[in-house]
Amino acid sequence: MHPIAKILSLSFTLFLLMDSVGNVPLFMAILKNLPQKRQRQIIRRELFIALAVIILFALIGDAFLSFLNVHHYTVQIAGGIILFLIALKMIFPQPDAAHEKSDKEPFIVPLAIPLIAGPAALAAVMLYSNQEHLLVTISSICIAWIFTAIILMGSQPLQRLLGQRGLTACERLMGLILTLLAVQMFLQGISSYIELSCLTTH
Repeated sequence: MHPIAKILSLSFTLFLLMDSVGNVPLFMAILKNLPQKRQRQIIRRELFIALAVIILFALIGDAFLSFLNVHHYTVQIAGGIILFLIALKMIFPQPDAAHEKSDKEPFIVPLAIPLIAGPAALAAVMLYSNQEHLLVTISSICIAWIFTAIILMGSQPLQRLLGQRGLTACERLMGLILTLLAVQMFLQGISSYIELSCLTTH
């Protein structure tokens, strides 16, 4: 695949994993009691923290997996399972007590981690950093992050424009796409495991 097409493909996947549209009502609920100007400042700060964490995992993820002696097919299988569970949650959303509004100003948790830099996104960048050139992975992360930032920084007008039903519909559509990606990632992990097992037994 051409590098630009690969970057766009990975960017789209990471954008879905960051779930910016699905996070809009959560961000608004968590930041509801804060002034609008302060809300934008917090969202901007949490976005940069999430970006730093994701890039960090892309840079040291391979070494970290080697240190733990974890094979890459394990990351594919685990990432596919996590991604599938997240996709199901997007398609069939449930009330989450952890995301209830609070008078306290959030820091890192839960906005940056796990709402933006969630386990599936971190597992994906570790996997991509091993399979693709580092520049391709970093470029994909930055592109996905830019579009995520645009949506979250404009969360208030977006919520007014689409309404709760519109946001729910968009989130469920993304969840359906993520389900397909999750199954593909899981099957790739199984395939890699079988291939490696066959090589070691012969």
